[in-house]
This record gives sequence, C-alpha cells and structure tokens, in this order.
Amino acid sequence: MIEPETPITKETTNVDKLRGLPWSIAGDTGNTIFAQLIFFGSVFILFLDKLGLNKTEIGSLLSLIPFCGLVALFIAPATARFGYKRTFVAFFGIRKIVTAFLLLTPWVTAAFGAQVALWFVAAITAGFALCKAIADTAAYPWVQEYIPDSVRGKYYASSNLFTTIAAFLTVTIAGAVISRMSGLTGFMLLIVVGLVAGFVSVWSYAHVPGGAPRQAAGTDLKKMLDVARDPNFLRYMIGVSLIVMAFVPLLSFLPLFMREQVGLSDGNVVLLQTGNLLGGLVAGYLWGWASDRYGSKPVMMIGLSIRLLLPIFWFLMPRHAEWSLYIALGIAILQGIGDLGWVIGSARLLFVSVVPADKNKSMEYMALYYAWIGIISGLSQLVGGFILDLTKNIQGHFWIFSIDPYTILMVSAFLLTAISILLFRQVRGDSPVSVGQFANLFLRGNPFRALEAVIRYNMARDERSVIFMTERMGQTQSHLAVDELLDALRDPRFQVRYEAIVSIARMRPDPRLTAALIKVMRGKSPALSVIAAWALGRTGDPAAIEPLREGLNARYISIQSHCARALATLGDREMIPVLMQRLAVEKDYGQQIAFASSLGKLGASEATPALLDLLRPADDESTQMELALAVARTVGSEHYFIQLLRQARTEPGTAFAQALGALRRKLAKIATRNQATTSTIEAATDAFAKEDIKTGAALLRDLIRLLPLDQFKPSAAAVLRDCAAQIDETGATRLEYLLLALHTLNAD
Repeated sequence: MIEPETPITKETTNVDKLRGLPWSIAGDTGNTIFAQLIFFGSVFILFLDKLGLNKTEIGSLLSLIPFCGLVALFIAPATARFGYKRTFVAFFGIRKIVTAFLLLTPWVTAAFGAQVALWFVAAITAGFALCKAIADTAAYPWVQEYIPDSVRGKYYASSNLFTTIAAFLTVTIAGAVISRMSGLTGFMLLIVVGLVAGFVSVWSYAHVPGGAPRQAAGTDLKKMLDVARDPNFLRYMIGVSLIVMAFVPLLSFLPLFMREQVGLSDGNVVLLQTGNLLGGLVAGYLWGWASDRYGSKPVMMIGLSIRLLLPIFWFLMPRHAEWSLYIALGIAILQGIGDLGWVIGSARLLFVSVVPADKNKSMEYMALYYAWIGIISGLSQLVGGFILDLTKNIQGHFWIFSIDPYTILMVSAFLLTAISILLFRQVRGDSPVSVGQFANLFLRGNPFRALEAVIRYNMARDERSVIFMTERMGQTQSHLAVDELLDALRDPRFQVRYEAIVSIARMRPDPRLTAALIKVMRGKSPALSVIAAWALGRTGDPAAIEPLREGLNARYISIQSHCARALATLGDREMIPVLMQRLAVEKDYGQQIAFASSLGKLGASEATPALLDLLRPADDESTQMELALAVARTVGSEHYFIQLLRQARTEPGTAFAQALGALRRKLAKIATRNQATTSTIEAATDAFAKEDIKTGAALLRDLIRLLPLDQFKPSAAAVLRDCAAQIDETGATRLEYLLLALHTLNAD
C-alpha cells in the first residue's frame, strides 16, 4: 500500500511566501532575458536559420524541448523527495551551463562543417531540454505552494511588468545588434548576455522559500489514470492542447513568415516582439487584478477571443508594403494583450481550480499536465515544420487574398481556437462571475476613469484624497469600482463612509452594494442610516423594497421619513394604504410632509383630499411647493407643473397668461356656458398678461366655477374646488393654488 506523501519540514507561512515574491520576480526577469535571447525568442529562430536549417529541421530541434516533458511522469516523486526548490534551482542552473556550449558553435562550424554544427546545436538543445523538463517538473508544485492564491493574479501582473520591460529592452537591443553585425558574431554576443542574465536568475530563485523535501512514493500509474479521469481536468487539458496545436507552430515560424512573406528585415522581425511586449505591458496589471477579483476564467476567455482574431489579421495584412511594419506592430500589440490574458487566466485557473490544492494529489496532476503538454507542443512543432516544407512551393492569390505555405497554419489556428473556446466554456471556473458579466464591466459606465479612480483610491494617503477618489468612483458608474466602494463603506472615517453612500447611490444596481446599504441603514448610526435609506431609493434596486418597508418602523423618525420617500422613488404602490394610514395618525409635521410627498410621487389619487388638507395650513414656501407638487402628481404628470413653476418664478403673469391661452380651446369645448367661459378666459389671460396677478387670480377662480366639474375625474374636481376656495380666501398670495389649478386643467 502506497503511503500518502507527508511533509518533512514545517509549512511555509504566508508571511514567508510574500517576502519571497520579489526574489521570484527578479528570477522571472533574469530568465526572461535569457529566454528572449536563447531558445525561445525570434533571435534563436533566426540563429538556426542562419546555420542553414530548413523548417522541418528547425521544428524538429524546437520539439526536443517540449518532448522531454515526458520525463515528468517518472521523476515527479523523486523531485518531491529531493525537494522541489532544490531540484529546480539545481537543474535550472545546470541548463545554463549546458547552454554556454552554444558559444562554441562558430568554431565547430569552421572546423567540422555545417552538418556537425547542426548535431552539436541539437545535442546542446537536447541537454537543455532535459534539464528544463526536470526543473519544470519541480517548478509547478513549488509555484503552486509559494504564491498565495489571494495574490496570484497580482503576482503575475507584477512579474509581467518587470519581465515585459526587460524583454522590451532586450528585444530592442537584440534587433539593433543583429542588424549591425554580420554572420554569427551578433548571435554569440547576445548568447553571452543571455547567459549572464540566466545565472542571475538562478541566484534569485535560490532566495524563494518553500519547496522543502517531502516523503513521496514512486510513480503510480493508477493514480495517473485516476487524474486523467477527472472530467474538469480532462476538459482543461484538451482545451489547452488545442491552443498549443493552434499557436505553437504558428508563433514558432511567425518570424520567418514576417521575413519571407511580409518582407520585413531581420531587425524589424525582432522589433515586432517589442509590440507584443508593449501590449502585455499595457494589459498586464489589468489582467492580473481582474483575475484575482473576478476569477481566472473570464480573463482567460477574453484573452482567447482576442487570440481568435490574430490569424485573420495576419492572413489579411499587406505584403511588401511601406506600412506592413506598422500594421504588423499593431497586430503584435493586440497579440501581447490577448496572449497575456490567456496566460494569466489559464495559469491561475490551473493552480486555483483545476488542480486540487491538496499536496497529496497535486504532484500527479502537475506531472501529467506537464508531460502531456510537452508531447502536444513537440508534435505541433514537428508537424508545423513539416507542413511548411511540404507546401513551400505554394504561392498565389485568391481575389484579394494571398495564399502561401503559412495559410494552412493560420486556418488551423483559427479553427482550433474556436473549438477550444467552446470547450473551455464547460470548464469549472473559480468564481461566480461569467464571461458576459465580466465583459459588461467594461461596457457600462466609464471603465478607464473607474480603473484610474480605483488605483488612486488605493494609493491615497489622507482623508481628503480618499473622499475625492470615492466620489470619482461613483461618478464613473462602473462596476469595476464596486469592491473599493465597499471598502470605503467600511472605512473608520465617518466622512469617507458618508461619501461612499452618496457614490453608491450614483451606481447602477448591484446586489453587493444594495446589501451593504441595507446593513448601514439597519445600523446604529442615524446619520448614516438616513442617507443609506435615501441611497437605496436612488439605486432603483427592487431588492431594497422589503428592508425599506421595515425601516418605516425604525427607532428614529428621520429614518422612517427617508424610507417612505425611498419606497416612493422605487414605485412601491403596495404601500399606499400603509402610508395613508400613517399620515392620518401621524403627529410629527416633518413626518407628515414625508408621507404626503411619498403618496404624491406614487400618484395615489385616493390620497388627494388628505394632501389638500395638509397643504392649506402650510406657511413655508418650500413646504407649500412640495405639498402642491404632491397634489399635482395625483392628477397628472409633474413635468407641466415644474415647467410652469420655473416660468412663474421670474414673470408669473406672463407664465399664467400663456398657460391659459393654451387651454382656451380645450375649456371652451367642455364648458356648458361657452360665452361666459370664453370671456372669462380672455379677461383672466389679459389680466395676467398685464401682471395683474390679483385680478387674474379672481377671474381664474370664476372660470373654475363656470366649468362642469362633474365631467372631471374625482381627484381633479376635488383639487379645482379647493383651489377656487383658497383663491377666494387668500387671493394671489398663495401662488401654488394658481399653479395647481392650471396644472389640473391641463392634465385632466
């Protein structure tokens, strides 16, 4: 019976892990320089081409690196017993020593000929590939261990920032060196630089914690088969395999496509990598931040969608034209954005969701993954080189399209990527956020201002700056800022929390924001509870209705008032009977105004008499107008009332005269005494036009009494009768009754 692996030493703490991440980033940076100059960048492809290798030979040579991944199936337990860190650092360093023998290539070529030089480079590549496979077998479980899942996306983004800058500078310098030096001299110089950076990366990785030796049994075929039967892991593996088959051969030979078919020089071909790196630099932080916050799968799927477009763009790009380089650079930037989204999303999904966190199981998963992907990568490079040599004489045009040996690779890349997207939709994600929801985050509000505000919010050092950025986040109306707004809502500073509530009120409905506001409303801070109740109404989220109904019975009257107003804003007409009942027995005047205003906003025509009763004794202009608006809302749209009120503030007579003039035909049509009605309308209009408000008001009263009020709706008739009575009593001193009368005549 095989015993499960158990740790020999104590577990590494998160503090130790976080302390070691800068060393890991330094190692990544040094290794990026090494990789760009040796084995993995355009420089190495051009170096092999310079040696005289054909595409099949190049593909065969490159396939050695992934094919050696098969050893992972047999050495995984040994790497655990020896220690993941010790294994990685040792063989990571040995492969640099093996690579150093490439510096002898010019001497071997001169002394023994090109064929021997080919076998010499192949032997070095094979040695490098074997050391890489052993190191990477240990690296996968070690990386899963020493990077905390909570910051995995941010780590990848931070690492990408430094590696992209390093790669950008490396590729730029490499392009210049190759352009200015003939033969193999420039390549040898670049290999020296790559080796120096490689040894620095070995030294840096040695400072990363974790990866201690573990007791592990030997390779168990049954366990490997059990891993292969995991349906989620199997779907993920097939999806990744399709992407590898789609892009590994295409990207491996893309430098040659750019030189042979597009017509770019060797220096410009290397320069294209700077566009790729620039795209990654622009999108790196965004992808890392988004994968930690919204999950790996949405980021991965967006990256794949961008990748789906790349073969189309390469196929359609102009050949041997002045602007070919600039178009190629533009596509390279897009490629960098898509590639990094795919890499960060898929890698994080692998470590967080696809592979179990249980260290007793992860070794088998990682070993099988690495070995299988190695097989697929190697085969794809072999097949890619073979296809290019087989179709090397294909050249022609179909309509406006150019057909060449690379067309097959581009078509297959598009089709395989499309299939993988359909397959990855079935892979279990690590968050409830769907791809559609994630995409909508960038389609609503202002995502660019939101991201800026989020970054500046996290960098703010004083209360004033935090308040300002909290306000900015609300103004963007982008859900990218939801987490920061929730954070601001928990800030110990009162003013920050207050501003957060106001900013949330500007946002579109979001379940988490609504739940947070409800919690604040139910809290023990009346000042914040009041503004939270207002904000719940402002957001328009129906989920707030039930908590706001409960708030009508809150301890503080101010909270009750704002809950009533918020319910009206949300259009909760079911509360009309409750509000009418509360208005009838309420003793607090401010509360009465709140209930009345809410009933008006709900268009409760049955409450019109009660609202008129409350309006009569009102002696404050703002209260009078608020109650008059509430009455106006029960008989018709508020727009006319507001427009008439705004006009009446400067020239009331002119506003009233124009309103009456517009009503002349309508009123004459329904009046039983047409002549008297018409003459009264004309007299009132004339009085108002002369700014004789007192006479105009009296004539408006007479006009109302001439009209057959039984032909009006009951609520409208009640308003008109009360307006006539109040004008008779107060004359022109209460303009709200003149406004109400004209509004009702226009609305009914």
